[in-house]
Amino acid sequence: METDLEAAYERCRQLHRSHGRTYYLATRLLPAWKRRHVHALYGFTRYADEIVDRTEELPPAERAALLTEWSDRFVAGLRGERGDDPLLPAVLHTIAVFDLSVDDFDSFLHSMAMDLTVTSYATYDDLLEYMEGSAAVIGTMMLPILGSSDPAAAREPARQLGIAFQLTNFIRDVGEDLDRGRTYLPDEHLAEFGVTRDDLLAARAAGRSTPAIKALIKAEVARADEHYAAAAPGIPLLLPGSQACMRTAYQLYAGILDEVVAADYDVFVRRATVPNQTRARVAARSLLTRSGTPLPALVRG
Repeated sequence: METDLEAAYERCRQLHRSHGRTYYLATRLLPAWKRRHVHALYGFTRYADEIVDRTEELPPAERAALLTEWSDRFVAGLRGERGDDPLLPAVLHTIAVFDLSVDDFDSFLHSMAMDLTVTSYATYDDLLEYMEGSAAVIGTMMLPILGSSDPAAAREPARQLGIAFQLTNFIRDVGEDLDRGRTYLPDEHLAEFGVTRDDLLAARAAGRSTPAIKALIKAEVARADEHYAAAAPGIPLLLPGSQACMRTAYQLYAGILDEVVAADYDVFVRRATVPNQTRARVAARSLLTRSGTPLPALVRG
């Protein structure tokens, strides 16, 4: 029923507005007809993430069962079976409208399942494998909705932007992830700077970083910037009506790392957030920027 579909899109919008403030602001710069489809993708990813991150009090088997149940409802919906899920009608409609790859959704759900059992990553390649599903595919899901003058050329930058956003979250949320028993900073990177997981836990408890941890975070910021640089050429390739949105998202997420730098790379002293005044200024500037204009190079420190 149409009312069920509209209610599902509204539920996704509410989730996006409540939990994805930075990206929600950017989405408001899209043409109105595209916004609900972005909200639907956010709702799908957020709901799965909530199962993983907001059910720590449950035994691992029960958490896995909840995620499997959600995945099964999604697959049943793809087969045309009706259900009473409050989100899935919007997600399934968006997939149909843009002929999105179901493989991307499967890859995402696989990475979410990894979060139930994997608490750390030995190497950066291992982390990249996880981010293929948790982040890179978000870029490829979004690309058909945003539209591009050259989809083939824009595909890899879209993937890189998803990874850049994910790494930004990992850097900002080191403390929160530790509270959930996870470390997304690869073991090989910790070892390079002589940092242990116990060092991170002690810094979390003390509310301040050691010089070694700051050096580690500085290196992680530089690594994230490499992905931002790889993503930047894709934004001028988007359709004109989508460029202000993604330019804003790019600069606001990169701005989170500016706040990390401003805190002397201490991610435990406070949570890095972009001030509201800066957010509004970035959005306004993006609206006034001519379509096709390259993004300026990121400058840190």
